[in-house]
Amino acid sequence: MQLGELGLALLLSAVMGVEREIRQKSAGLRTHTLVGLGAALFMLISKYAFSDVVQPGHLTVDPSRVAAQIVTGIGFIGAGLIFVRRDAVRGLATAAPIWLTAAVGTAAGGGLPPLAVAATNGYLLVALAFPVAARRLPSSGTAVSTLRVRYPDGRGILRDVLQLATSRGSQ
Repeated sequence: MQLGELGLALLLSAVMGVEREIRQKSAGLRTHTLVGLGAALFMLISKYAFSDVVQPGHLTVDPSRVAAQIVTGIGFIGAGLIFVRRDAVRGLATAAPIWLTAAVGTAAGGGLPPLAVAATNGYLLVALAFPVAARRLPSSGTAVSTLRVRYPDGRGILRDVLQLATSRGSQ
């Protein structure tokens, strides 16, 4: 049973990591797989490793304490991935899947495979379908945007780019 739960965490975490790897994100397949696998292992340790010291009426094992520590530890790792430069926040889209991967691993290790699978499916929905939907939303007329243009030098393209941008209201 425990190897199946550990395997489920490995599989589902890897599925989430593959999506990140395909998009060439800094935390990809290996990171997500290891986070989910580690969370599952901690949960399994919490559930099963103390049976030799538990005596009826003397000690109560509370696996939720380990889950709480996983949340704290992964939160710490996630916080280290988030950077703020000027007015831009970077790393949130990397930290959030790592946090969710740990939860998937914890659910798999905790013997809750339907929740682990559902969360992985939810992740894939958000990661793959939401960006398509977001591109179809109307854009804000007051939002500040930055556009970087790369062009081959010496071909007179810059003048055309500037004229087009000016004609569309860019400053």
